[in-house]
Amino acid sequence: MLAPLNIGVYSHYFTPEIGAPSARIYDLGQQWLAAGHNVRVATCVPNHPTGQVYPGYKTGWQQQEVLDGIEVQRNWSYITPNSGFVKKTLGHVSFIPSSRINQGKFGAMDAIIGTSPTPFAALAGLLTARKRKVPFIMEIRDLWPAIFTEMGIINNRQIIRVLEMGEMWLYRQATQIVTVTEAFRQDLIRRNVPAEKITTIPNGADTDFWQPQDKPQALAKQLGLENKFVVLYIGAHGISHALEKIVDAAKALEDQPEIQFLFVGEGSRKAAVQDYAAERGVQNITFLGSTDKQGVKDYYALADVCLVPLRDIPLFDGFIPSKMFEIMAMARPIVASLKGEAAAILERANGAKIVPPEDSGAIKNAIAQLYADRQMATELGQNGRTFVEQHYSRRLLANQYLDVVRTAIDQYSG
Repeated sequence: MLAPLNIGVYSHYFTPEIGAPSARIYDLGQQWLAAGHNVRVATCVPNHPTGQVYPGYKTGWQQQEVLDGIEVQRNWSYITPNSGFVKKTLGHVSFIPSSRINQGKFGAMDAIIGTSPTPFAALAGLLTARKRKVPFIMEIRDLWPAIFTEMGIINNRQIIRVLEMGEMWLYRQATQIVTVTEAFRQDLIRRNVPAEKITTIPNGADTDFWQPQDKPQALAKQLGLENKFVVLYIGAHGISHALEKIVDAAKALEDQPEIQFLFVGEGSRKAAVQDYAAERGVQNITFLGSTDKQGVKDYYALADVCLVPLRDIPLFDGFIPSKMFEIMAMARPIVASLKGEAAAILERANGAKIVPPEDSGAIKNAIAQLYADRQMATELGQNGRTFVEQHYSRRLLANQYLDVVRTAIDQYSG
């Protein structure tokens, strides 16, 4: 029988914050704990996305807790809302010195995983791995800085070159690399990162938690959505999602009073999206703030259709929004306005109506079709649930990840 492992994870985000990185680490950690291993997470005081410290926590240089069996070290960082590139970057950079100073207070670690989206948490993990003399596994959730150059946030070629050099240096230091999409893996191989050190382990869903359930009638009544066909967008209201196109689709469906759109979440573009809707006099959208994990589940259950949009830029062909696995696990049909690897997965699942990104007319038509054909909507939802159970359950993915961790340990010790 294989010995239990002490797995360390460095991540800027973690539970109780919601979002893809938090959910991925928490769910994998729960599976590793169930398999008899120990999990330790170095992270920040929870404040994402509003920049407000969550109830029960406080700012400080370092605090410890055990969260559902996971040992968590909360390190000081510069706290800011999820808006403003410079401030957000400062927040990520500030995690490095505090986590480094506090690393000696952490328990044993046989391998350390450092996860993006930005490379600073990964760098903190690498520095600790060197200090502890254990292998470093870099997890790539976004291609950084490529995402910012593609969207025009960074245009200075010298800055881009320096950031890309730092990115490639991190890849070289890693004993193993885990990407969340195959497109990311292929991108690294094209840039001469050895294929044998890269494994794709996609996001998925905890199918024990994300289960189909009836509409929560109390929530529907609270929001005035009784007898409504609810079209849900939940998640970050950021620059990646072209939410104005969803607003346009909602406007085009105002002649169907039973259809009501629900936007749940926060982000750098939320105020702009609300202003866009107000300027056009859109009446069939309700905007709500962020919620916790149970709240997300309740909103999924409330929805008749869930939206998964991305902007129409080439880089996003390789992105896979993690929420689509949760939605499918909840047996809810999806209207996905995207292309590339995510579209291919949804097509295999037969769990979504797939339309071109940023095409408000196609989004509107897909929603109208599911509104008119409830049997189709039900079948898409059921197909999605079966597909995730078979191919994208966290239990399956956690076992694959353990293989990577053991490979890294064997390589490092060899």
